Amino acid sequence: MTSPEDEAAIEALRNAKVIAVVGLDTRAGRTAYQIAAYLQGAGYRVIPVPFQQPADEVLGEKTYPSVQAIPGHVDLVDVFVRSEQTGRVIDDAIAAGAGAVWLQQGIFNDTGLARAREAGLVVTQDRCTMVDHQLFII
Repeated sequence: MTSPEDEAAIEALRNAKVIAVVGLDTRAGRTAYQIAAYLQGAGYRVIPVPFQQPADEVLGEKTYPSVQAIPGHVDLVDVFVRSEQTGRVIDDAIAAGAGAVWLQQGIFNDTGLARAREAGLVVTQDRCTMVDHQLFII
């Protein structure tokens, strides 16, 4: 069972074309890489925003230092950083005018998501984009 807010997040994922993945780098064994590769294979444009491991390109896409630095609109920001590090990522997504902020499984920030919600972004936390794509979209 999902809440109305979770339903809105699933709808945001369904309608997204461009997903910024914060915390994505070249380490193929990491969850962020595997989920981003899945999303890319599902037809989304995945834009890497490395957090601790800088790289010029990941999964064939140029990387950016922040969501705000990405040219064009970002539909969804998929976040793979520790909960305590999400505040600045959420603020970056708000400033960039992104459509949604999605904190992956095990990642929480009620205060930050309240800011994003107030700014008009769709928000969710502790959910996996890949799992929800498999359950609700394909």
